Amino acid sequence: MTVVDIRAEQAAVTESYRNQVLVDVNSDCMRLSVFEGEYRWHHHPDSDELFMVVAGTLQIELADGNRMELGAWQSVVIPAGTVHRTRAIGRTVNITYEKAGAQTVFVEDAA
Repeated sequence: MTVVDIRAEQAAVTESYRNQVLVDVNSDCMRLSVFEGEYRWHHHPDSDELFMVVAGTLQIELADGNRMELGAWQSVVIPAGTVHRTRAIGRTVNITYEKAGAQTVFVEDAA
């Protein structure tokens, strides 16, 4: 058993994008995502994805035109197969949960 200091992990990130697995739990994983800017349109065909914002503001756009904005300590589950992209407003720190090794399929011009 190892204690993971999430605050220290995110404070150590100096690049504009990092998405790393912190721990595996059963057949799922918990990731730390620290980034600025926009991530590409994509979906995960075999896994739901839970986003929990720890710091900053995260916009999540869906291919159907819907958009949501999450602040610190807000969360949402994006169902498997849902085409989406994320955009950080400034530096954003998120914890995400998904199946370990979940496939990511990138989509061009989803909107």
